Amino acid sequence: MFWVVVASILGGTLLLAGIPKLRDRGGLLTVVNGYRLLPAGAERAVATMLPYVEVLVGVLLLLGIGGRWPAAAAALLFATFTIGLTVNLARGRRDLDCGCFAFGAHEVPRIGWFHAARAASFTAAALVLTRAGSTDVTVPEHLAAVVGGLLGVLAVVAVVQIRAVVHVGRRPVDDYLTAASIRLRATSTVSRYGS
Repeated sequence: MFWVVVASILGGTLLLAGIPKLRDRGGLLTVVNGYRLLPAGAERAVATMLPYVEVLVGVLLLLGIGGRWPAAAAALLFATFTIGLTVNLARGRRDLDCGCFAFGAHEVPRIGWFHAARAASFTAAALVLTRAGSTDVTVPEHLAAVVGGLLGVLAVVAVVQIRAVVHVGRRPVDDYLTAASIRLRATSTVSRYGS
């Protein structure tokens, strides 16, 4: 049952990555072009096919269909992402959109070694999944493991979203703007009435 949870986490991650790319093909092509790893024709082909491959492999992993092949495909996808990120980081090119999930989510897109390490850890998990012995689980056990894996993915997404909004230890910008706004109004009032 543990391996079904692992497969569900990988599958859920691929779905989370692939579905937004289906809706923003232009954004995906821009991201692929930005990595400067492929010839122009190959960039367009990758931007066209990648979302479909991510969604297909994600669904197969969630459903437990295809034996070890979906895990091998996931390992290949994540290894490719790891290589693309690592090559650009080694070149000193950090001002790129990761292209992992959605595009333009940040004002200044940047990649870092965290992104490469995350992709590498997904690669390792998918490789281990290809070697893991098949376990016979019942349909209810499979469903429970899939729900558990997807809840884990959703929990990580929720934490990342909250972290993007809440900055522990820093004052919100509104606090600074409120004080500045009060001072500005006080100054303009004083200058308007000549005091």
